[in-house]
Amino acid sequence: MKNTFDKERLLLGAAGPVIALVTSVVLTSIVLVLSGKSPFQPYTIMFTQATYSDVQVLIINQAAMYYLAALAVAIGFRMNLFNIGVDGQYRLAAMVAAIVGAKVALPAALQLPMLIIVAMLTGAMWAGIAGILKVTRGVSEVVATIMLNSIASGLIGYLYLPDIFGVQVGNNKTTGTMHESGWFPGINMGASGEIYGFVVIAALLGVVYWFVLNRTRFGFDLRATGSSESAAAASGVDAKRMVLTAMLVSGGLAGLAGMPLLLGEAHTYSLTFPTTIGFTGITIALLGRNSPVGIAFASLLIAWLDKASQQLDFEGYDKEIATIMQGIIVIAVVVSYESVRVWGQRRQQRRVGIELGTALAQPTTDGTNDTEKEVAAR
Repeated sequence: MKNTFDKERLLLGAAGPVIALVTSVVLTSIVLVLSGKSPFQPYTIMFTQATYSDVQVLIINQAAMYYLAALAVAIGFRMNLFNIGVDGQYRLAAMVAAIVGAKVALPAALQLPMLIIVAMLTGAMWAGIAGILKVTRGVSEVVATIMLNSIASGLIGYLYLPDIFGVQVGNNKTTGTMHESGWFPGINMGASGEIYGFVVIAALLGVVYWFVLNRTRFGFDLRATGSSESAAAASGVDAKRMVLTAMLVSGGLAGLAGMPLLLGEAHTYSLTFPTTIGFTGITIALLGRNSPVGIAFASLLIAWLDKASQQLDFEGYDKEIATIMQGIIVIAVVVSYESVRVWGQRRQQRRVGIELGTALAQPTTDGTNDTEKEVAAR
């Protein structure tokens, strides 16, 4: 019976993303039909783009950033925390790391680890503010992290000032070019471009994420507290400490989300540095069901929608079609997961009822079953 439940749980877990993707494609196609355009050609264009090696490099590089942001969100989700502040955490961490990289020059063996640690500490510090407010004052992490996103934007604007750390380059504000010892070496793909070397780090962090959550006491405590704080407390887990720790770890991972681009290509923080990656990470974590493998596939999917859709402008279609798809995926994935959960719960209840009824109907040594004995007793 347990094996049957495990198989059904796996099937139901896979059903949610599939339903969300199918729903997204269908609804987006309806929008295209209503606008008088072909519902099939945009997908053909985007699939064709994915066959080009230079676009594949762009997709992988973008997916690395999405993957790290989604892991940060997933840590919070496993703890039943909604860290909406990943966007502010990763942008502030990238800027601080860029400033340090431009002002401090060490050998590469020291410079790169230093910049990575600086980014993680900055992200953890910013997320830790929300964690402290939650455990000491009961402030919702949703409200706190949203406010901290705005504060991070203001702080970044302040650090851009020429009298502080800003360097004006034409119409663009930057933090100055980082020393070459802080440039992370990439994988040269010839004419197709270069894959960020930090992609390897992102993949390794996915393995660490899986191991810590599934093979360590800390991971068990985190999952247990996320499922039920009272039950976790009864087993000796300090729920408040776990909340703060989860926010710090989530922020630390968020701080790394900008490192693939910063260390691999941009080498400075400027006005053109991408935003909203943290919010996209929420979509990816939901679609990937907080699983490192699921998040990897979801990151590639969203990165493909981003990069392959740029060709739509040249083919008479609006590239915002991909944005519509992403928005529908968010809605569809939440609805489908809840629908699948309710359906699976009812199915399991029916199976338990059948198993229980079969057990009660089994004859005993005297030739009667439990139900007959109950009737005789009455």
